[in-house]
Amino acid sequence: MNQLSIFPLGPIWSMSSPRQQPVTPDGQVTLEQVYDRIAARMDADPEHSYVAALNRKGEDAILKKIGEESSELLIAAKNGRKPEAIHELADLLFHLLVWMVRAGYTLDDVRAELGARFGRSGLSSAAGSAENP
Repeated sequence: MNQLSIFPLGPIWSMSSPRQQPVTPDGQVTLEQVYDRIAARMDADPEHSYVAALNRKGEDAILKKIGEESSELLIAAKNGRKPEAIHELADLLFHLLVWMVRAGYTLDDVRAELGARFGRSGLSSAAGSAENP
């Protein structure tokens, strides 16, 4: 599989851009950087940006991609293919971020929800949501 299959028109970021330089000590790109680049490309020329092309197709197309990537991740994980599962997980995260940007959700929204859950028993949380759908 092509490592950049989620970016069919080339990498999502250019390391020549100062704003997009890796900020972690080990040189990894952060979710914030990917989120910001997606946000910057949502309304770009769809002929030159995968994000813009997907955005132009609408929410249903983005959600369909999330479903496809989820299924591919499940198959890779079920079959114990870790490298493929990691690749599909990256694809899924990318498409979730595309949807989040389009829908107006931020990484801080997700952090707040995770923070609210942190330290609580997963069993009591699941029981509460089952009682209050």
